[in-house]
Amino acid sequence: MTDLATIQPAIARALAKRGYETLTPVQLSVLAPELRDADLLVSAQTGSGKTVAFGISLAPTLMGDEETLPRAQAPLALAIAPTRELALQVERELAWLYGETGARIATCVGGMNMTTERRALQNGAHIVVGTPGRLRDHIERGSLDLSAMRAVVLDEADEMLDLGFRDDLQFILDAAPDQRRTLMFSATVPAGIANLAKRYQSKAVRVTTAGDQKQHLDIEYRALAVAPNDRENAVINVLRYYDAKNAIVFCSTRATVNHLTARFSNRGFSVVALSGELSQTERTHALQALRDGRAKVCVATDVAARGLDLPDLELVIHADLPKNKEGLLHRSGRTGRAGRKGVSALIVPYNARRRTERLLTDARITATWARPPSVEEILARDDERLMADASFEADVAEDEAAMVTALLERHGPEKVAAALIRLHRAGRSSPEELIDDGPVSAPSGSAGGTFVERAPRDHVPIKDAVWFSLSLGRKQSAEPRWLLPMICRAGHITKTEIGSIRIHDLETHVEIAGVAADKFEAAIGPTRKIEKNVTVTRLDGVPEAPSRTPRPARSSDADTTSATRTDRPEQAGDEYRPREKAKPDYAKKRPFTGGKKRDDRPPRPDAYADRKPSSRDDAPAPAKAGGWPHDDVPPAAKPEKSRPEPETAKPVKSAAADAGADRPFAKDKKPFAKDKKPKRDKPDFKADAKPAKPHRKGEKNPFADVTKRVTADGGKGGLKRKPKA
Repeated sequence: MTDLATIQPAIARALAKRGYETLTPVQLSVLAPELRDADLLVSAQTGSGKTVAFGISLAPTLMGDEETLPRAQAPLALAIAPTRELALQVERELAWLYGETGARIATCVGGMNMTTERRALQNGAHIVVGTPGRLRDHIERGSLDLSAMRAVVLDEADEMLDLGFRDDLQFILDAAPDQRRTLMFSATVPAGIANLAKRYQSKAVRVTTAGDQKQHLDIEYRALAVAPNDRENAVINVLRYYDAKNAIVFCSTRATVNHLTARFSNRGFSVVALSGELSQTERTHALQALRDGRAKVCVATDVAARGLDLPDLELVIHADLPKNKEGLLHRSGRTGRAGRKGVSALIVPYNARRRTERLLTDARITATWARPPSVEEILARDDERLMADASFEADVAEDEAAMVTALLERHGPEKVAAALIRLHRAGRSSPEELIDDGPVSAPSGSAGGTFVERAPRDHVPIKDAVWFSLSLGRKQSAEPRWLLPMICRAGHITKTEIGSIRIHDLETHVEIAGVAADKFEAAIGPTRKIEKNVTVTRLDGVPEAPSRTPRPARSSDADTTSATRTDRPEQAGDEYRPREKAKPDYAKKRPFTGGKKRDDRPPRPDAYADRKPSSRDDAPAPAKAGGWPHDDVPPAAKPEKSRPEPETAKPVKSAAADAGADRPFAKDKKPFAKDKKPKRDKPDFKADAKPAKPHRKGEKNPFADVTKRVTADGGKGGLKRKPKA
């Protein structure tokens, strides 16, 4: 093989033993003589053999012209991967690639026993493969020596930056010797990778394969339009239709992974889960179950979207749409690897159709738009597989001839064939009924793929229909697109057995075929509920639409005649005119002309012009500001308020009463009143030695013998008396 002639002999023998007849474009590009000792920035599509490519590129740097490696005192090469699964996969690839060179490979990944890893490093390792966080831990603890490092490889470098490993990568690259090779491999090269390469690489050579600029031809992309609440059923039908050896269903959250894993397991699929909340041991066992054939379906988050290589992976299903084009490419790249064919199916809800079209356009992918497989298509595909089974082409063996003859004589060929069909279908899950009322895609000609137009569906009348009433309506936002699947799930019926759905304000009437009505009632049970707050009632005959409550009459409606206030045209015999609102009372008053006084308004009459003097006063009282309260009523017209005369006059107080004879205490003296002491002035302490002045002339000052006590705290120490003379 001419491709392997320029490779190290030991590496070439390992490739030939593995079955390599020709190399991929990215593997051929790193074999150029001018790239033997250069720093590389390689971008290639997923599944193009990047791991083997950097393994081939490292061989001259580590081995020179020798065929084997001597015992290592310190690691010579370091390979960094973003996830545990990818790191372990890189270790497996390098193990067989360097199997004849005597190279020892150690792993340092999170979730594994750190003591075991430290012991492997102490025993000597030529190549160390690990994740950024665990490698940094070993460097900081002194168990990983980078002094003899000749090359550092960053596999899926863009993913490591997206996961937040920038600081760890910079720490590792700063700890490595300056005289080393730095190789970066990635499916895409965003700005962050370019900046990292500019900082840590010396005269790096950019290597871009031709396949990076076009769609992966080994992957068939299909966009399947479904109702939003039919996504899980669509995933089940896709799994049943393709019946792949291995399939991965990608979800956006761990909760969705757990939910789909439980549902698929109940439906009879051999399924495993793969997410970040699982331990490393559980994740390793899940991948091993897929490789061994003990499991056929893996439900995973994007943790499995990078670098994961399963030889028999034929189908990738995007149960939740990827967030960007990189996620779409890396998810889909798990299939169609090393020349094998694969299918990538996107489950597209109707409301996410435009976003999916933009996603496909950004990724330069042409997808075929269609509907998920129906029940009839899945059963027909099962029959095709049975007819094409290779067991029918084999001749009858000697130990089988007697049993074949006995079966045919006893049961006949028809019963034997029927039994074979039943056994073939027995272990398979039943397909799901899907809703096909929505559009498949945008009109033809839009970017993003080939579109299949939908023909309108004719309404088929229901025979012996039974009507049911649901306790929700238009005010509860009831719509047929989510009422129909809810009724089908709760009543164990199909959409073909449901006729008209009439939605009113507070209730909904549903027409169900007579054959399915009894099954529907038995499924909902005695609670008569299909959801938490939705009650079902069986009706007799065809229901009539509930009459709407008339609008209550308003008081203003009485002011108009029926000829001018008509609600319907047929009542007045004239064309319909909108109702006129009655004007309020304040509209009859003089309109407001503004706050300023107009010049053309006549002067305001004097309010006191006609007032007569009061009998008590010789002259009228002066006018108050603002005039009288009512300008249109003169003061003379106002009736005077008469005061009622008292029935009996107040008794005249006697002299004895004034003296307090008729009271127990005198008026000017309160009982038990104490004489008030005269107030005295407070002592004046402004002068230190001067006594205070007496309060009154002739009285002795009670504080005459008190002086201010001057202390260190500024006179706050208190008072002291003068010493007696």
